[in-house]
Amino acid sequence: MATTKPASNEKSSGFFRDYGWDVMLGTIAALYVIMVPYTKVEESFNVQAMHDMLYHHCHIKNQYDHLDFPGVVPRTFMGALLASILASPVVFLMQCLHMPKVYSLIAACAILMKPVAAWGKVCSKVYCSIGVRLHHIVDTTIFSHSAVQFHLLFYSTRPLPNMLAFGLVNLAYSFWFKGNASATLKCLAGIYFGLENGSKQTFATIVFRCDTMLLFAPIGIELLLSKSISLWKAMKCCIAAALLSIGFTVLLDTVMWQRIVWPELEVFWFNSILNRSSEWGTHPFHWYFTSALPRSLLVAYPLCVIGMLFDRRILRYIVPVLSFVLLYSKLPHKELRFIISSVPVFNVSAAITASRIYINRKKNVWRELYVMMLGSLLVSLGCSIMTFMASYDNYPGAYALNALHEKGASNCMAEKWVHIDAFTAMNGVSRFSENKYPWRYSKEEGIALEEYRYRNFTYLLNEHPHVDGFKCLFVVNGFSKARLQTSFPPIVLLKEPKVFVHGNARDQDIILSDWPGCP
Repeated sequence: MATTKPASNEKSSGFFRDYGWDVMLGTIAALYVIMVPYTKVEESFNVQAMHDMLYHHCHIKNQYDHLDFPGVVPRTFMGALLASILASPVVFLMQCLHMPKVYSLIAACAILMKPVAAWGKVCSKVYCSIGVRLHHIVDTTIFSHSAVQFHLLFYSTRPLPNMLAFGLVNLAYSFWFKGNASATLKCLAGIYFGLENGSKQTFATIVFRCDTMLLFAPIGIELLLSKSISLWKAMKCCIAAALLSIGFTVLLDTVMWQRIVWPELEVFWFNSILNRSSEWGTHPFHWYFTSALPRSLLVAYPLCVIGMLFDRRILRYIVPVLSFVLLYSKLPHKELRFIISSVPVFNVSAAITASRIYINRKKNVWRELYVMMLGSLLVSLGCSIMTFMASYDNYPGAYALNALHEKGASNCMAEKWVHIDAFTAMNGVSRFSENKYPWRYSKEEGIALEEYRYRNFTYLLNEHPHVDGFKCLFVVNGFSKARLQTSFPPIVLLKEPKVFVHGNARDQDIILSDWPGCP
């Protein structure tokens, strides 16, 4: 007599199949944001904007950071607004419990992990669209690769404009894989209404990242060449979406910036037309293929190339994304985060190769490939752990300010003025790091080193080991470089002094207190 499995087992296995891997990736990303909640200069605008929206609300002119430190080009407040609205209940609870503001930053950044959790559902669509069988095997391989890729999960918790657009690009991928061409273009071009689970608004090229156009164009051409959509219908979708998106961003950002502005238009003009982004460094044309993609994909990089040979049907999706990377390679200024939205599709191609190796693992030659693949996954895991350790030590400014708050706390209620220089501010310090009275903070720029002794600062956080009129209290080391060696471990992470904390030599409370000192 045939037996059937208990319904409870089927439900539990179905739950793991549908959500288990998503939960695993979300857990890893949550670990990253809890262990390293601080941000670098690239995320500074959205971080400060989220802080001001959560803590200063409508007091734009007097208390918002961006009017004092506007940056090189304006950025949109749309992403910060959405994250702040979603995080506001948790932040309100933390305020009632008098918890440090850094926990509010963790809550706001955790909101950004949603695109990663949604990636599993996107993958299932591409499997069906190209007819791949044994979906559970492909699920396992793609999530295994994603779990050991540090940059994708780490960046997913950072409020970068690229990552705000990343969620919308993933949504566009989902529609693309399902064959919904008009929805794909709407997501990439601007705004989409009426998704499966309710009315939502999504922005990509128009609002968050103008250079998403480099991905929008190849995918749009593929949809036209495959006759998935007509030119007239594509134009209607894109024009309507673009106009709505422009309206939303101009309306909000004009209020926030106190002038009529479309931020991404100014970013496009600055970076692409004037080519001013090259002032922040340049890389050769091949850099994305020889450095960025190998570091972000790890073992999935060679498997991705082999996957194109194993299953030509994946080329329909790989070629437009590969074209996106090629187009980006023409710009002199390059960063890994610029092409992070290409990683998921490359992972799909790698998963096809990995699943083929797994299915044939009992055959002679394939068995060796299977062992090599497992070994490569372990190597990738080791690389990600090392990268995470380096990233953990890459925020000396935040650690220095935290240590000062702890060591400099006293019963004296006199104001403690802390000056934070540009280097410290760019390496982890944000308004979420600040404490309440009696602590006060200044990020005034352009102060000459010899002028500090004439200013009324209590403490200085800067990159200078010696400042006249101040005593060096302690120093915080930060990541310097990685060194290869023949002994174990083969890679050693080296640190060096990064941020020096100085106390005013005229303040007897500081001089008489016990400090670690500087080397």
